[in-house]
Amino acid sequence: MQVRATAKYVRISPRKARLVANLIRGKPVSEALTMLAFMPQRAARLFRKVVQSAVANAENNYNLAARDLVVLQALADPGPTLKRWRAQARGRVSPIKKRSSHLTVVVGEREERR
Repeated sequence: MQVRATAKYVRISPRKARLVANLIRGKPVSEALTMLAFMPQRAARLFRKVVQSAVANAENNYNLAARDLVVLQALADPGPTLKRWRAQARGRVSPIKKRSSHLTVVVGEREERR
């Protein structure tokens, strides 16, 4: 059983969010939440909310125990980019791209090793 949670249109660059996503992928949920609580990156706070939401979805909708859950996938896909302009010398402009992300976390039950 796989349960997902998403946060869309989050104002953080997907490149920066992927650094955090790569660290929690494959970890047990309790360990991932502990890691996210002590990371200095802004994306860690955002991913912590999404992981907690996925765990809540698993517990309430599918009656899964939180202690048996593992982070199967953690994705930071690009969302829409806000395009702004900054004035430069000699009447020119240069673009400012304010990137956004769609954060997705998929949790599932731990696979038993045989």
